[in-house]
Amino acid sequence: QVQLQESGPGLVKSSQTLSLTCTVSGGAITTEYYAWSWIRQSPGKGLEWMGAILYDGRTMYIPSLKSRTSISRDTSKNQFSLQLRSVTPDDTAVYYCARDPGGGATMDYWGQGTQVTVSS
Repeated sequence: QVQLQESGPGLVKSSQTLSLTCTVSGGAITTEYYAWSWIRQSPGKGLEWMGAILYDGRTMYIPSLKSRTSISRDTSKNQFSLQLRSVTPDDTAVYYCARDPGGGATMDYWGQGTQVTVSS
């Protein structure tokens, strides 16, 4: 059973960098051909896929956030991380990490989500 757990600060000040880590158990993040995604949901809005890191370390981002977002990994800890720079209150959301099995399928495992509030 694959499990994902987000961790990081729940409160970030405007203009600072939001940093979150997803710890994965029950499966290696290097296993072909999975992608490991960050997704967020702002108040009153739908889910927004932010980006992902693939099993081989390649990254992909949604164009609207690409200039502010970095996703990296630590394979020795089986973790992957999100950094979102220059945050504003509009970045307040519940942030989720999830596994994407690829091939057009939906995410099959999700973390429970972590609330991040950006103060002005």
